Amino acid sequence: MELTLWMQWYKLILEDFGFIQEDDEQSAKSLNNILDDIGALLPQDIDIKDKVIVFGAGPSLKPNLSILKSVDLDKFTLIAADGATTALLEEDMVPDIIVTDLDGRMDDLLEANRKGAVMVVHAHGNNQEKIEKYTPKLVNVLGTTQSLPLASVYNFGGFTDGDRCVFLAMALGACSIVLSGMDFGKIVTHYSRPDQEDGPADQIKQKKLVWAKKLVEWAALNSDIQFFSISTGEKLEGVENINPELLN
Repeated sequence: MELTLWMQWYKLILEDFGFIQEDDEQSAKSLNNILDDIGALLPQDIDIKDKVIVFGAGPSLKPNLSILKSVDLDKFTLIAADGATTALLEEDMVPDIIVTDLDGRMDDLLEANRKGAVMVVHAHGNNQEKIEKYTPKLVNVLGTTQSLPLASVYNFGGFTDGDRCVFLAMALGACSIVLSGMDFGKIVTHYSRPDQEDGPADQIKQKKLVWAKKLVEWAALNSDIQFFSISTGEKLEGVENINPELLN
C-alpha cells in the first residue's frame, strides 16, 4: 500500500481508537535509534518465495497446523503474526518471518529468532518500553511503524500484526498469499493474548479485528496477488476459501 493511501487509513484508525500519532512516532524513534546501534535489515535483504502462508492467532490456527504437517511447506515462505509463533513452535515449525509488536510470548519469539526467524518489529504508542527492552536482544530485525517512516523504520501499511503480515508479503513480492488462523471472529486465543485463556474478545480487540478484516479485504481486492484462506472464520471478499490439503 502506498504511504499516502495508508495515511488516510491511519487517520481514521487514530480517530476511531483515540490513539495519539505523536506517541506512535516517539516509539518509532526509539526503535530507529536501537536499530541504528545494532544494525537493521533492509527490505531487499529479505527474500521470500512466490507463495506465502500468513499465520494469525485465531481459533482455526491449531487445526490448520495439524493438516499442514502433510503439506510440503518448503514451497512457501511462512510469516507468523506475533503470538502465532508459539503455536508453530509447538508443532516443530519455525516461521521464516515474524511480524510482532512484542506482546506475544517473548521466550518463544526469542527462540524462533535464534532458530533463524527474521523479526519485523513494529513500533506503536503502547510498546515503547518493550521495544527498548527486547529489540537489543534480537538479530535480523526490520523495523516498522504505522506512522511516518524513518531511516531504519518502514511503513508498508497495516494495523494489526496479522494484516501487517499481509502487507509485508505484498511489499516483498508475493504472488499468492494463504491465510491460516485468520478468523476475524469474536474469540481470542491464548496465542493472541498469552496472559489470558481462550474466550470472548473485549471490545477493543473486536474493533481491531474489524479493521484488520477491512484491510485484508482491501489488499485482496486491490492487488493482482491471489488470496486464499484455510481459516474457518468469516468469509472475506476477494479471498478464496480452499481445503488445506489442496496446497500440495
